[in-house]
Amino acid sequence: MSPSAVELPADPAVPSRRGNRLVAMLVHLGMLGLSQVGVTVAAFATQILLARSLSQAAFGTFTTALALISLTAPLAVFGVSELWLQQFGQRGAEAYRWVRPSVRVVTACSALIVAAVLLWGFAALPDPRAATVRVLLAAVVVAQAALGLVASVQQLRGDYRGLSALQFAPHLGRVLVVLAVWAAGLGVVAAAAGYAVVALLTVVACLVVMRPFLRGVMPLEGHARAAVPPPPGRPVAVRDVLGGALPFVLGNVFYLLGMYFGTVVAGEFLSPEAAALLSVPMSVLAAVYLVPRVVYQQYFLAKLHRWAGSDRDAILLAYRYGGAGMVLLGAVVAALVAVAAGPVLPVLLGAEYAESSAVLAVLALAIPFRFGGAAVASLLTSGGLLRRKVAYQGVGAAVYLAALAVATPVWGIMGAATATVIAEVALCCLFWVAVRRRVVAGATLPSWRDVRRRLTGEESRAS
Repeated sequence: MSPSAVELPADPAVPSRRGNRLVAMLVHLGMLGLSQVGVTVAAFATQILLARSLSQAAFGTFTTALALISLTAPLAVFGVSELWLQQFGQRGAEAYRWVRPSVRVVTACSALIVAAVLLWGFAALPDPRAATVRVLLAAVVVAQAALGLVASVQQLRGDYRGLSALQFAPHLGRVLVVLAVWAAGLGVVAAAAGYAVVALLTVVACLVVMRPFLRGVMPLEGHARAAVPPPPGRPVAVRDVLGGALPFVLGNVFYLLGMYFGTVVAGEFLSPEAAALLSVPMSVLAAVYLVPRVVYQQYFLAKLHRWAGSDRDAILLAYRYGGAGMVLLGAVVAALVAVAAGPVLPVLLGAEYAESSAVLAVLALAIPFRFGGAAVASLLTSGGLLRRKVAYQGVGAAVYLAALAVATPVWGIMGAATATVIAEVALCCLFWVAVRRRVVAGATLPSWRDVRRRLTGEESRAS
């Protein structure tokens, strides 16, 4: 770091303001973290109550349908949420010209996905219960797209309290639905209907929150606010939106493939009971993976886009301490999950879910690699290497599919869990080598003293 980067300003109020920014950052991360704790608890509570309320076959039918529908989320939102973070991070208010064409793209994609899910439901008509569940859960597609968009809007606004509330509210609604199903002794169709109602209410709430953004009058965090908002420029072409968003949508598809496709494979090629046994530990893994997503997708990503073009020191700090710190945190979390969470599953879900504990112990091996991979991958997203990052994610997805194809027929759901670990290890290694060679090559990495200086008074460029 250059001497000018660490000189204190003459104004004695400036360090105080910087200290306030550090406190604000910690508060915002804390709110997002608490929200994700609530999401995690709520998501796991719904799994437990549904597993207790439904037969294992009905629970497998529900989780298979929900897993496949969750895979459609990146196709429905088509990477537009990440595209907004990129464009507004780089261009500020000029990026409002991307909004309306982007909304048209999301609307069209969501309609196509809903139609496809409905057709998938009709294809299951020989089993009317499964068909009804699939049709009702089609509403979740639209809710996922709306939540993806509003999460980016709240980040651009800097409203992390609102973002936390919006993330938690749908899961709270699902908990209430599942409680009603359990208390009243209802079936899987009632649970799917309740999820559909929560999804529609979520869409309405998201539209209300996004109104100032869609009108182009919302202030943007980190960008100067004009006294009189400039008139919006000419909207970009839809083809530009599609081209700009394509790398993001592919990356999201590859991410969710690893989270949900194993459950789909188990449900379709093994049995609904196998899908139920795999879905519970995979839901624990998905909850744990919210930690790096909160840190990098929901808080730092918009900032990293700004820093990539103006603050090399911040990028180097993120690489050296962000990556190592996340691997260490992931190792601690993995140990807790394997030792503490695994034995608890049969107690909470019943003896028929005893095999889920062993599956979770295997899946826990993937956690440090996912945490570290998320940290370094964020530097590829913001550093002009997005297409390379997506190519690596494609390689990781190919490794995962190949491992699934080999291991699942031989070892069943344990094979699916092993395939998940293999894919995470491969992807983390690819990301780390790419960042080392293409982002920080030849740079002098900062020391811990530089971190302390930056956090306590020399961070004027990084806020």
